Amino acid sequence: QVQLVESGGGLVQAGGSLRLSCAASGDTFSMHVMGWYRQAPGKQRELVAGITRGGTTNYADSVKGRFTISRDNAKNTVYLQMNYLKFEDTAIYYCTAGPYSVEKYWGQGTPVTVSS
Repeated sequence: QVQLVESGGGLVQAGGSLRLSCAASGDTFSMHVMGWYRQAPGKQRELVAGITRGGTTNYADSVKGRFTISRDNAKNTVYLQMNYLKFEDTAIYYCTAGPYSVEKYWGQGTPVTVSS
């Protein structure tokens, strides 16, 4: 069982930066894969980025070169550094985790709003 709590969302102007944090607690085996999803109104849920305990990462094409996912295994914390933000990045961002895939456990989400 894993508990995920996101923080760091807010309002930012286009071109700006924001860092999201996800504090995890529980079974560390269930945190082998962690990541960030986002959900915007009228759009499908999208996997933004994922990372394994060993540091292997993957990103959605829409955020490559702008976002960076990282994790501190000692602190059970995952981060999403978002740079050069666009209006299209506006969404609720969810921290996710799982032992084999990224989507078994979900946080409550933190909203990110990018003004144009």
